[in-house]
Amino acid sequence: MEIVCLDLEGVLVPEIWIAFSEATGIPELKRTTRDEPDYDKLMNFRLEILKQHGLGLKEIQDTIAKIDPLPGAREFLDQLRELTQVIIISDTFTQFAKPLMKKLGWPTIFCNTLEVAEDGTITGFRMRCEKSKYTTVRALQSIGFDTIASGDSHNDLGMIQASKAGFLFKSTDAIKKEYPELPAYETYDELLAAIKAVL
Repeated sequence: MEIVCLDLEGVLVPEIWIAFSEATGIPELKRTTRDEPDYDKLMNFRLEILKQHGLGLKEIQDTIAKIDPLPGAREFLDQLRELTQVIIISDTFTQFAKPLMKKLGWPTIFCNTLEVAEDGTITGFRMRCEKSKYTTVRALQSIGFDTIASGDSHNDLGMIQASKAGFLFKSTDAIKKEYPELPAYETYDELLAAIKAVL
């Protein structure tokens, strides 16, 4: 039995931190896992920037409320879920994901949690497990699933490489060049066809 594991940001919705960077005019917040493979380092950097500017959860959630899925993402997800089980495995946080899941038709998502003070200041973050995407794919395999994975960033490579089939989607030229053995697609039609071929 197969299960498809998809990244969220950059694959189904725009990058939240890039949108927030544009909304606040803080260019440093444009850094994502495409640029920084070490997620802990990236998040601690982001939290420090938020602290410097006096920004908290509410301001980020206000930006997220205005974010729509990428064109065609909802339809792609609906078609995929007719074919097989789908889980979104993301390094985002429950406090960010909920409004986006509503716009995507409430797919299942495994993600992380922010630690938030009463005044809305983000004080830290809790990862669901270490190397969450890779670990989740291995756990699914241990209970009898063949995984098919797709994502766009450094933090997706573990789950893509560990799966029965794995694809880069809307990735950077640098990542595609570094991993030429991984099929890379730019449109949902291409990705859906590639997944269908291995189901």
